[in-house]
Amino acid sequence: MIDIARELGVSVVTVSNALAGRDGVSSQLRQKICETARNMGYKPSNTRNSKKSSYSMKPGKSVGILTSEKFVGYRGTFYWELTAGISNRLSELNIYTVYESVSVSSERDSVLPKMISENKIDGIMVIGQIKRNYIELLSKIELPVVFVDFYDSRFDIDSVNSDSYQGGYLLTDYLIRNGHRKIGFFGTITATSSIHDRFLGYIKCLIENNIPYHQEWTLDDRDEGGVLYSKIDLPKDMPTAFVCNCDETAFRVITALKSKGLRVPEDISVVGYDNYTVSSICIPPITTIEVNIEKMAETAVEIIARKLENLDYSAGRRIITGKLIEKQSVLDIRGLYGDFSAQETI
Repeated sequence: MIDIARELGVSVVTVSNALAGRDGVSSQLRQKICETARNMGYKPSNTRNSKKSSYSMKPGKSVGILTSEKFVGYRGTFYWELTAGISNRLSELNIYTVYESVSVSSERDSVLPKMISENKIDGIMVIGQIKRNYIELLSKIELPVVFVDFYDSRFDIDSVNSDSYQGGYLLTDYLIRNGHRKIGFFGTITATSSIHDRFLGYIKCLIENNIPYHQEWTLDDRDEGGVLYSKIDLPKDMPTAFVCNCDETAFRVITALKSKGLRVPEDISVVGYDNYTVSSICIPPITTIEVNIEKMAETAVEIIARKLENLDYSAGRRIITGKLIEKQSVLDIRGLYGDFSAQETI
């Protein structure tokens, strides 16, 4: 679907709707999409007529990819790249992909996507955090399910995640090694499991280095539903550095700091997470944690493929390690304050 969307310059959702025969696509565009699919060598997957207890691998299997609407941006995002990687690997295994985004209202009201309610798929992968009530709904369906980039400890559902806890720790430790002891955290910690774990890694590093935690420096960047705020609010009493839960937020924090006449990193340092496109196009480029998207996609596809073969297979929670990427958004202030390990700065 991603290949077809790129070929025609339309969205993946439009391609999905056209190929699935859903409303919202003109007959002319639907015909063009179907013709393009045929010309590119794609064939429709068989609709599942009934629930199956056997998931042996064979041609014609299909996996649904589900993403909350709040993560579907108008430009390229981390989740689009992850989705493309997963879809390409599924295709290599002769497994077809069906994509749907969950609207805010459907997520709130626990409405199953059509690909599930109409028995169009044999398994499902959910990319990005969804609400707990929706997780409960998915936990009751008779299909293999894999979560990607989030988890919920209340449900025994396989998941693949970046090592957010270690990533939050590494970012904070990097700032401390560069002399910073007044360090804030930007991210709504209750919004996703990933943000929460990055915050806990940040807290652990503060504790290990005898640095006091300032609650007023833990700042929200989105509502609890995961929708980013249109405006970044900065504290009156500023730290010397911010750990941001993602590169998008780090970019927006840097923009807000500049609007206040503050320079990055000369006046305040900022680090992010993901090492996605925005971290490189930002001025200055953002020091960040690189998520191994390729390994995450490979692991997620391996799990869902094994679950299609054996419904009883369980992989548990798989953690994919990332690495620190040093760029230009952090200032070494050790020369300004002396030996930071021997002093307490509040």
